[in-house]
Amino acid sequence: MPGDASATLAVSTVIFALRREADSELATVWLPLVRRIREPYEGCWALPGGPLRSDEDLAVAAARTLNETTGLTPRYLEQLYAFGDVGRSAGGRVVSIVYWALVRSEEAEQASVGENVRWFAADDLPPLAFDHNLIVEYALWRLRNKMEYSRIAHAFLGETFTLAQLREVHEAVLGRALDPANFRRGIEASNAVVATDEVLLGTRHRPPRLYRYDSAIDLADQGPLPRLNDRPLIAPQQHLNDEGKNA
Repeated sequence: MPGDASATLAVSTVIFALRREADSELATVWLPLVRRIREPYEGCWALPGGPLRSDEDLAVAAARTLNETTGLTPRYLEQLYAFGDVGRSAGGRVVSIVYWALVRSEEAEQASVGENVRWFAADDLPPLAFDHNLIVEYALWRLRNKMEYSRIAHAFLGETFTLAQLREVHEAVLGRALDPANFRRGIEASNAVVATDEVLLGTRHRPPRLYRYDSAIDLADQGPLPRLNDRPLIAPQQHLNDEGKNA
């Protein structure tokens, strides 16, 4: 009878990195997409993803499918939203649990790219498969809002950084230049970063001081939930099933 078929559960991941183009003063947000090799939407670009196995946790599935398609292993992975409109997949009812991840630029450069995996500017995407344009738009909105009140910028940086480097991350995500003096005052007033005794060497002018985030504050506040980095996220490499892949 119509409506009796159960839904397929899948996971997808939006992974953001920062990239600076040669003709741009500001870095911008980019993400990797995979080209679908089967219907529906054969030949279209889509988010990395695949079906949820019965024996794995959601976060493990998100990290696994991301690693299998791009080779990336992000240190920041957070559940974004569940997308399950009835008509979102022509191949049957698919509910996707979407995660979002952040990686540093040098990590992004190590991603597996080729004919079927490519990086795109997040604000200039082609039409994607399923409802993935909406998913990316929502993930960008979440990223830009969290940048205003959390320490999420740390996911784009090394363990230590200058305030100028931190400001550049905020500018890249928000898409606008920020006044250096006002930014410094705001960051110092937040008590989120701690000055170290080190400086950045190799600069033309006076070496700037290096900072770090207060290690007592988690990058992703999970509340009473278990921390993702308390358990392994990458399972042994296995091939994805066709059903629900990239949904």
